[in-house]
Amino acid sequence: MPEGKNRAVVLGASMAGLLTAAVLSRTYDSVTLVERDVLPTSPAHRRGVPQSRHTHALLASGVRQLEEFLPGLADEAVAAGAHQGDLLGNIRWIINGHRLRRMDIGQPMLFCGRHLLEDLVRTRVRALPGVEFADGRDVIELTATADRRRVTGVRVGAQGAEDQALTADLVVDTTGRASRMPRWLTDLGYEPAPVERMAVDVGYSTRRYRFPEGFLGEDRLVLLGWTPDNPRAAGMVALEDGTHFVTLAGLLGDHPPTDPDEFTDFAETLQFPDVIDAMRAGEPLDDPVAFRYPANVRHHYEQVRDFPDGLLVLGDAVCAFNPLYGQGMTSAALQAAALGRVLADGGKPDWRTYFKAAAAAVNDAWDITTASDLVFPGVPGKRTPRVRVINAYLARLHAAAETDPSLSEAFVRVTGLIAPPQSLLRPDRAVKVLLHGGRSVGPGPRTGVPTPEKVRP
Repeated sequence: MPEGKNRAVVLGASMAGLLTAAVLSRTYDSVTLVERDVLPTSPAHRRGVPQSRHTHALLASGVRQLEEFLPGLADEAVAAGAHQGDLLGNIRWIINGHRLRRMDIGQPMLFCGRHLLEDLVRTRVRALPGVEFADGRDVIELTATADRRRVTGVRVGAQGAEDQALTADLVVDTTGRASRMPRWLTDLGYEPAPVERMAVDVGYSTRRYRFPEGFLGEDRLVLLGWTPDNPRAAGMVALEDGTHFVTLAGLLGDHPPTDPDEFTDFAETLQFPDVIDAMRAGEPLDDPVAFRYPANVRHHYEQVRDFPDGLLVLGDAVCAFNPLYGQGMTSAALQAAALGRVLADGGKPDWRTYFKAAAAAVNDAWDITTASDLVFPGVPGKRTPRVRVINAYLARLHAAAETDPSLSEAFVRVTGLIAPPQSLLRPDRAVKVLLHGGRSVGPGPRTGVPTPEKVRP
């Protein structure tokens, strides 16, 4: 054990915090997760994760990282009822007004409720040597040396109890979009990191349904994306208990309602009928619940000139994306993997090295998300010539991918954070896109798509 690497404290016990603790447990004698909520002991929704009542999917690259941190987790999830399926073979992608051609590309994903996945991860992390949970406690402040050059821990409090000081050789903030790190840094005499915001004003509502057996075929997830002409979207995901979440979404304030009848009316306005057909055939099991997401936010910690030692930031507290693209949990896993690589080099984790590695882990997801949102004229942001050309190119690629499964595969590998965005510009792919001319083959079947082609990945 390297000198001075005895105790780590992780702030926040959601997915980012849990994965961070799993990584830190490899090199620290003890890891304490501080969480404001009292954590459930079984799969359950909780206040600190309001998005758990909505459609989630763990991308293929996220599944790969979870298996690296916690071997066998995917099998445990399937045993608990989660569905496994292929990134292209078992997802019905309707993107930019086009149905992507299907085939099995050998990239497994997990489909289940967020609360189940988080419970499985939490149970495994709780069992790791040296890991303990301090739930029902809120962080009051960071503690630091007299010269404020190094963070030495945190002071936490709980209702009806005295404040408690937790000393640490490393503190990692994974408290998400509501992170108080900018204020904490100011209190310590440091400049907060530069912040980049893109207002999208996304709202979505979710309702749980039971569909007739086999209604969606082998599809585990249906994604119906928005377009500039219709800034409304939807998703349907298979849950572990045989039911499905149906999530409706709208951009720039065009939010779906929570009134059951109006929820159905909103689904009627979607560009493709897949979702409303399923809703009509199915049985609603509860009333819709809403969630709001005002803006994409990125804190550029890789640009800070000065920062206290013994302190790092990870997850949505670094970069929070438009949730409709489903990259949040996977991004957190990739950042945790970056932290693991920094720790593997030995010695104390250097914040400069880590923040540079974390930025590299989120760059692709940030570029994909923001470029996609800038297609909409009402989203404020700089539309550089590069962004305009790429979005025009993607529109043609999506049209060509209706009939060419190799282009579908290339696209979903990028959105699934498996391949870099520039891979879509590979010469052989660019030729196919440009020769296609952007013609659409039409909306396709109402309630299904052809069985995915089985090909060698």
